Amino acid sequence: MRNRILALAALAAATGSPLAAQAQSGVTVGRAPAVVDSAPTIAVEQRPAFREYVVEQRVPPFRIPDRVVVGATLPESGVTYYDVPQRFGATTYRYTVVNGETVLVEPRSRRIVEVLD
Repeated sequence: MRNRILALAALAAATGSPLAAQAQSGVTVGRAPAVVDSAPTIAVEQRPAFREYVVEQRVPPFRIPDRVVVGATLPESGVTYYDVPQRFGATTYRYTVVNGETVLVEPRSRRIVEVLD
């Protein structure tokens, strides 16, 4: 009987630990955050130089009828994505110009993660 109680106590402690870790990390169970981005973006102090780079490259703009906002998904076709040069920081995102604004895009989902203008 005592072994059974100890086993149940150990099981309760083991299953309770992940919940405690989640509570400490700020994760809310049952509700997903609106936007989670872990890839680095272009540093604030490098953005003017990056904008100048994009202008020099003469990237053709893409037009969409909607406003350009973080979280918007770009169409599957008609948009060309470009690599961000290493000198502006390592990132998995690509850039393009939409409605005259330079944006960083997550290439697989085509979701805008940052508007740089």
